[in-house]
Amino acid sequence: MTTRIHTVAFQGIEVLPIEVQVQIANGLPAFVLVGLPDKAVAESRERVRGALNALGLALPPKRITINLAPADVAKEGSHFDLAIAAGLLTAMGILPQDEMEGYLCLGEVSLDASIKAVTGALPAALAAGGQARGLICPASCGGEAAWAGEVEVLAPPTLLALINHFRGTQVLTAPVARLEETAASRLDLRDIKGQETAKRALEVAAAGGHNLLMMGPPGSGKSMLAARLPGILPPLEPSEALEVSMIHSVAGLLHEGRLMRHRPFRDPHHSASLPALVGGGSRAKPGEISLAHLGVLFLDELPEFQRQTLEALRQPLESGRAVVARANAHVTYPARVQLVAAMNPCRCGYLDDAGMACGRAPRCAMDYQSKISGPLFDRIDLHLDVPAVRPSDLALPPPAEDSAVVAARVAHARLRQRARFDRLAPRLGLMTNAEAEGALLSEIAEADADGRTLLTLASERLKLSARGYHRVLRVARTLADLDDSERVRRVHLAEALSYRRSGSMT
Repeated sequence: MTTRIHTVAFQGIEVLPIEVQVQIANGLPAFVLVGLPDKAVAESRERVRGALNALGLALPPKRITINLAPADVAKEGSHFDLAIAAGLLTAMGILPQDEMEGYLCLGEVSLDASIKAVTGALPAALAAGGQARGLICPASCGGEAAWAGEVEVLAPPTLLALINHFRGTQVLTAPVARLEETAASRLDLRDIKGQETAKRALEVAAAGGHNLLMMGPPGSGKSMLAARLPGILPPLEPSEALEVSMIHSVAGLLHEGRLMRHRPFRDPHHSASLPALVGGGSRAKPGEISLAHLGVLFLDELPEFQRQTLEALRQPLESGRAVVARANAHVTYPARVQLVAAMNPCRCGYLDDAGMACGRAPRCAMDYQSKISGPLFDRIDLHLDVPAVRPSDLALPPPAEDSAVVAARVAHARLRQRARFDRLAPRLGLMTNAEAEGALLSEIAEADADGRTLLTLASERLKLSARGYHRVLRVARTLADLDDSERVRRVHLAEALSYRRSGSMT
């Protein structure tokens, strides 16, 4: 007789159904695990054996064969432990076969029979709901799995609690779905004195979801501005929160299984490798660009990143997804991010200050900025010079306008965009102007006669590429939304053009 327990394997955030088949047959005592397991899965034999010993149970002296089907799919991770243990307990008559058929199991088993947390509980719970099954997962993952909706979630702390639940001697309470806690003190724009032009550009970037590059000397406030961008972005909608949390669940980054409510802000160090930034590694884990999905990816000291790593960002920034290609699998992660980058104009940082600049200026600026390719710069909508803050500005009182005021304007502009896209292209699911393209962009960003003339002349003088031309239209549409204007006017195009760079960066 063969016992079957259901579990899952992960390819990115995609969930693959796996069946754990347990057979206890006559023959020489053996414990064989087949079905393309990796090292962590193969070691589950000893973890499960030790857990059963802790419960006072011994494996029968027979030939035990466990097959993870389908056998041609690679099985990775320790989350198969619970399904293997449940399969053995069912085959030994301790757990009921008919009831276990209605559940999907996920969890790591310890030698003391406790069930430890694993990654991927949220997507596994959603997959269980799609199969009309419940989910059995570790107690520490119960709150995360509870967000799957109507799915029955059993979250036992130990194997003994699971056995007692099915025997009727103990009742497992349903886990409670929890949201991440709101930070007590969020960074506020009132902390920044001066830099009114930069604050305006930050508001435009937030309103339209545009990529932003800030260039300026050390200490001008570039990192402070970037860190305050999440504070003026609208919170995640329920569907977005679920999507973002699934990525963080697979990566094992959901704190205490709490669903995310704020847009992620990722700021990797410039020493980050290509797999760390884009995704990959031995298990094709999500990179920083996917962990920042529907949020902000901040790259400080942009030219200090490896050139190959930065060039790998070009395709995800354009398509909104990161594809990790391996010989045995292709894994795709969502990567719709808002890129915010900061850099000094040259290596010493004081290009425009003759008294502090190094002796190689301006040649050092050309060498330094040439580390960033033209195609990558072309994918950035807003290019902003951030000058040094004057001492007189630092002596001023804090600005009257805080992040909440700016966030209200950003939210209003985004509501206009959402309503427009729902009316003109409801099937595309677009949220911001930065995502519009083609005929739709031409329709929503149609300018008046003066604006069209200005854009044509400026495009020729600035030598804008086709991509740069359309990005100017996107920014102009956002500026019109901030002004509550149905039509893109010349003033909007003029400001949008002021955020573009022509030819050399110097």
